[in-house]
Amino acid sequence: MPAAAVVGFLQQSWFPVIEEAINQLPPEGEIRSQRLNWRGDSPVSLAENRFLAITVDLNHSGGVRSPAHVQVEFGRTDVKILSLLGSMETRYPPGWRIAFSRAELAPWWGAWGPPILAIAASCVLLWLMLSWALLASLYSGPAWLIGFFANRELNLRGSWLLAGAALMPGAVFFTMAILLYSFGALDLVRLAIAAGVHIIVGWVYAVAGVISSSRQQGIAAGKKNPFDDTGITKRDS
Repeated sequence: MPAAAVVGFLQQSWFPVIEEAINQLPPEGEIRSQRLNWRGDSPVSLAENRFLAITVDLNHSGGVRSPAHVQVEFGRTDVKILSLLGSMETRYPPGWRIAFSRAELAPWWGAWGPPILAIAASCVLLWLMLSWALLASLYSGPAWLIGFFANRELNLRGSWLLAGAALMPGAVFFTMAILLYSFGALDLVRLAIAAGVHIIVGWVYAVAGVISSSRQQGIAAGKKNPFDDTGITKRDS
């Protein structure tokens, strides 16, 4: 479910902007020797919506600033990513020749767009599996301790399984947050808050699962009670 939400968001919110930006590129252009060979106006906005903006500003002059949640700005020697959470600059890779023209990128994007979505879905699924196993292992220790002091029948394996199940409500909550963000009901800051809250939801359900589990039986059936003064055990007739 989370992977489908992420892929749906990329397909509906980011991919149309990327396609439109490619269609706005000049007929010729490339990134070679860590420099952008740009033959159009600068600064200029290629495409944007409320989620993503793609611009060209060779000198990063700040002449084009977008209210989009994420802005990708191509400069003369590097690319700059700006968002509500801050900014990051990365130089173009040395020794690479990267197409930056409509004639080359349009057919490339048409061929690789669907595979990129499939790769994104696979990466999200792999990340979910790894993070789920890691968080379940992290939660299982405290869950076992709580069960031990609360006199619950819960071993380490049972604690790990319980912790894994406790993560599911948080995952559903965060999936709904991604969908609301896609529909414009949440902004990027509230989405980040939801990411933190879904971790807390996992802890709440883990503790609740431990408390609601079966209590340990102090005396096994058919065994002598050491606190029985008579010393007589009960037998089945």
